[in-house]
Amino acid sequence: MPELPEMEALAAVLRERAVGKVVARAEPVAINALRTVSPAPADLLGATLADAGRRGKFLDLVFATPTGERLDLVAHLARAGWLRWKDSQPAAPGKGGRSGLAWRLVFTDGSGFDLTEAGTQKRLAVYLVRDPAEVPGVARLGIDPFDDAFTTDALAGLLAAAGRGQLKGVLTDQSVLAGVGNAYSDEALWAARLSPFAPANSLSAEKVTTLHGALVGVLRAAVEAAGGLGAADLKAEKKANLAVHGRTGQPCPRCGETVRQVAFADRSLQYCPACQTGGRVLADRRLSRLLK
Repeated sequence: MPELPEMEALAAVLRERAVGKVVARAEPVAINALRTVSPAPADLLGATLADAGRRGKFLDLVFATPTGERLDLVAHLARAGWLRWKDSQPAAPGKGGRSGLAWRLVFTDGSGFDLTEAGTQKRLAVYLVRDPAEVPGVARLGIDPFDDAFTTDALAGLLAAAGRGQLKGVLTDQSVLAGVGNAYSDEALWAARLSPFAPANSLSAEKVTTLHGALVGVLRAAVEAAGGLGAADLKAEKKANLAVHGRTGQPCPRCGETVRQVAFADRSLQYCPACQTGGRVLADRRLSRLLK
């Protein structure tokens, strides 16, 4: 699933290649992907892309219509969605089906982008709104890790408020932290040498400081690594730079211990027992607990 660094990079691609361009076609190919009724996609015709940004894991494209109205195209790529930029879009209308095409936007110079989604679970969502706060997922977002207000004290407050909630779950709760998902929470917890199942309110002040530095550091490093890459190269760049996430069975790059996994119904997490759980192996079942 694209997380904060990938969405930051995709926004940068669009800022570089598309800001100032005028919309010629706006095609909601997969009708189920469009979650709003008004404004309609046709209202984007003739609008100019004024900015491209990110709100948590949401891509926020700001358009100015010929009448001066602001319209935001807000997209959540879900687990299997992606943005594909094309310098030359097909002249024919887009078709869904096996291609996974959910949305196509074409500018007057023929360039544009597709939003695609692989797999059978169609969760990619597109919203066309006058205010991003109209999107339910945006309205409930917590603080962004890159916000100046996200200090060590702010993180301490969030962890305290979470009580005995598991650390992994707190970090990936979008109403707590905007943009942090499964991969980068694994990476931050590994960097901070913390168990994913540690109670959120059990961390000492020193460990909170370490976690804050690890979280911000991991995210900033990922954004920097993705800088200048095209949309097509971002996935490979992300995978190549992960220390433990997605590397079950491989040696920990810090200590050499075998990276372990805890699998759930629809996702999994990875960690190093030697670095994060005092050598203890976490039970690999849905309701995981430390093995006695």
